Amino acid sequence: MRKSGILLHISSLPSPYGIGTMGKEAYDFVDYLVECGQKYWQILPVVPTGFGDSPYQSFSIFAGNPYFIDLDILNEEGLLSDSDYKDLDWYDNKRYVNFGKIYNNIFKVLKIASNNFKADISKNYLKFIKENKFWLDDYALFMALKFEYGGSPWIEWSDELVRRDKKALEDARIRLKDEIEMWKFMQFKFFEQWLALKEYANKNGIEIVGDIPIYVAYDSVEVWCEPNLYLLDEDLKPIEVAGCPPDCFTPLGQLWGNPLYNWDSMKKDNYSWWVKRIEFATTIYDVVRIDHFRGFEGYYAIPYSHKTAENGVWRDGPGIDLFNAIEKKLGKTKIIAEDLGFITESVEKLLEQTGFPGMKVLQFAFDPNADSAYLPQNYKDSNCVVYTGTHDSETITGWVKSATKEEIKFAMEYLDIKSKRKLPWAIIRLAWSSTADTAIAQMQDFLGLGSKARMNIPSTVGQNWRWRALKSDFSPGLAHKIKKLTKLCRR
Repeated sequence: MRKSGILLHISSLPSPYGIGTMGKEAYDFVDYLVECGQKYWQILPVVPTGFGDSPYQSFSIFAGNPYFIDLDILNEEGLLSDSDYKDLDWYDNKRYVNFGKIYNNIFKVLKIASNNFKADISKNYLKFIKENKFWLDDYALFMALKFEYGGSPWIEWSDELVRRDKKALEDARIRLKDEIEMWKFMQFKFFEQWLALKEYANKNGIEIVGDIPIYVAYDSVEVWCEPNLYLLDEDLKPIEVAGCPPDCFTPLGQLWGNPLYNWDSMKKDNYSWWVKRIEFATTIYDVVRIDHFRGFEGYYAIPYSHKTAENGVWRDGPGIDLFNAIEKKLGKTKIIAEDLGFITESVEKLLEQTGFPGMKVLQFAFDPNADSAYLPQNYKDSNCVVYTGTHDSETITGWVKSATKEEIKFAMEYLDIKSKRKLPWAIIRLAWSSTADTAIAQMQDFLGLGSKARMNIPSTVGQNWRWRALKSDFSPGLAHKIKKLTKLCRR
């Protein structure tokens, strides 16, 4: 069935508190998707963000981001009063998240809500604690310790805690009991609000496409708790780290810095870590997009001490063995494979073996000197998802301004348009009219916004993940235009 959707992260929703939340504006956006005739709402990972505010570098692969907890809902529940949060300094520009202001405010406010919460009389809370024990206990302790150590990474804690000495851990649980309870409370409220929002979306015919990064952050509860699952040395430092080799866009390559998996160790128990991860993702999303899918076939390994990604080597990943193990435990799962980057025949074979749809990004389609696989005429079949662009690329309007003259000329000839100004909407139309089963565009592209609305510039830190929509962006006129195109293209 042909479907389409809009990519807009929760952080980019309007709200009076500096960052998008799972409150009224999120429900209004679901209504807007319905008004636009869409079937998918795609978001970025909802996990807590760490250094650089990237949702792809998180302290936990399971936890939800406390920034997204809606404070007005907590107010309605009697856990907060207006004076606790409404007059705080949440932002300096409604168009951009100021993560420093959010960080300085949110935990103080949520601490108040946690103190007002009666955990012992909440059956739902006790049920949540029991069902999520497999990750929640370690996460809450990890975060309580991280705050005790002033935000320092776990590798800089006391040696007893770094090595997870039993007595040191038990002492910490006793010493930080109240803080641990606060972190559990935050996760309870996050998932309570998230699952209610997802239920509302599903009831209105909207499915959530959620994203999970292939790798975990070095400074994460996962690496701290199970170092044997990663390629670390005897001092628990990474031997090699993840990234991408140099290309025409990044001459030094991309140095992500994530520790690499010890696939041999993971294989010993039939990849139970990955089975749990995918199982959890399928309970909070309807469709799971796995970032950097090609890393399962072969991954780029860079020596830990290197400052660039120029001198890495390719190593074999687990391949179809991993996905066979996942399917054996979970059955068929709805997964989108982000198969961008250096793609070989063996990567294509793995994608074919799994049956997962890959991605086609139209910004990469208009090379006049090559017959691009991203041009719709070259799609091998309809089992794919076509995007105008991704969170890592320019907006379409930004791309039109930065592309070469040759690319623009080719795109205009291909789309049979005479004005460069018409290119952004023509590319959206090309996505929607393509044979791909699914078509998705960023909200920024529908709004015709330029580079200032770009979500992320890979390998940079400081100005990413900040863009936000305004209420006025979700106009009836735009909804009518999107719905008309969607109906015309039978999506």
